[in-house]
Amino acid sequence: MRTPIAAANWKMNFGPRQAEQFIAAIREPLGAVSGAEVVLFPPFISLDSAYRAIQGTAIGLGAQNLSEHPGGAFTGETSAIMVAELCRWVIAGHSERRQYYGETDELVRQKTLAALSADLSPIVCVGERLEDREANLAERVITTQIRGSLGGLPAEAIGRVVVAYEPVWAIGTGRAATRQDAEDIAQLIRALVGEQYGQGIADALRILYGGSVTAANVTEFVASPHLDGALVGTASLRPEFVDIARAIAAAKTA
Repeated sequence: MRTPIAAANWKMNFGPRQAEQFIAAIREPLGAVSGAEVVLFPPFISLDSAYRAIQGTAIGLGAQNLSEHPGGAFTGETSAIMVAELCRWVIAGHSERRQYYGETDELVRQKTLAALSADLSPIVCVGERLEDREANLAERVITTQIRGSLGGLPAEAIGRVVVAYEPVWAIGTGRAATRQDAEDIAQLIRALVGEQYGQGIADALRILYGGSVTAANVTEFVASPHLDGALVGTASLRPEFVDIARAIAAAKTA
């Protein structure tokens, strides 16, 4: 059975003091969630505060981004080995990185390789734009992203990779995809990974849904046998995230 994941992507919210205060408010109930991995992704500046605040709990910690380079003269960047000093997780290829900073599938692949080399577990994000879906190009876009972002990874490490399907048009808009939309793409992702790495790896792959996830709709998604949790944005900045994590755990242990 694939262990579900409740992942909180705080994006550019919560500085160190806010992060510490927010975790203090939710630490006890969030840490008590069983049956799912719970992971927080604060901004880089808040990782140390969050790391200290979650000590003694089962809550995991991740970074929202990383450099593809191992170190050196890359001002403003953070290497995988640096991230690994505080974190076990990292996000690669979020749509906002692709859209606003021009990250390509090849760059996402390089970042994924860097994460795996540092024993991190990367959550690799894929998703189509609204115009792609309206033109019936969603599957073509996802196929290109999966093949480009996950190609040539070391077979012995691929089991640490998680994929998040986040339709760009649903992120932060209040307009979630339907369960059928998400299931169709999840099955496509699993088939594509199976082509590259074999059916055993594909069957074990954890696939998350992201895009306007709330406590009110998360169960609809994670009740699907094809989805293994959620990458939560806006709602993860509120105590509501505890309810989301509980719902994910409950749906997969029922």
